[in-house]
Amino acid sequence: MLELAVDDHIILRQLQPENAPVLYRTLDTSRKALRRFLPWVDYNTNEDHSLRFIEMMLRKAEDQEGIAFGIWYNGQLCGVLDLHCWDHLLQKAEIGYWLAEHSRGKGVAVACCKALITFAFENLKLNKVEIRFALENDRSARIPIKLGFAKEGILRHSARLHGQFVDMVVMGMLRTDWKY
Repeated sequence: MLELAVDDHIILRQLQPENAPVLYRTLDTSRKALRRFLPWVDYNTNEDHSLRFIEMMLRKAEDQEGIAFGIWYNGQLCGVLDLHCWDHLLQKAEIGYWLAEHSRGKGVAVACCKALITFAFENLKLNKVEIRFALENDRSARIPIKLGFAKEGILRHSARLHGQFVDMVVMGMLRTDWKY
């Protein structure tokens, strides 16, 4: 199990099957806020769904296709940060994240992304990390902006949220531009 210490209060710990109950409860406490931009929330309706997600991400980690970390803030699980769409040929991957409402506004997501990006560049030898988010998701947009990502474009009608097509913003960071 991989762990990354972010600071004195935050640890990124690779999700394990025994985390499924607390992962589900954490998601459920913020379900209404999260579902606005994360359509998969509607399909995670019990602990077994959270367990299947964890098992899938463990398989992806084994195959070096992705990895999912629980975000532990002051000893409590408060969200997930993952690396996905790992392309070995292009040496790039995407980062996704969500936080429970009670942990927002404390710099947790920025600190965690910074730690994972540093790990991706230094340990995984990636050349590029991307963050994608719905154009209307201002809260999610703040994270790559604070980290110095470059806006690379808008993919029109590139995702579906609750039956509607939405535009996705793509922001990228190259290893050579990473300053942390």
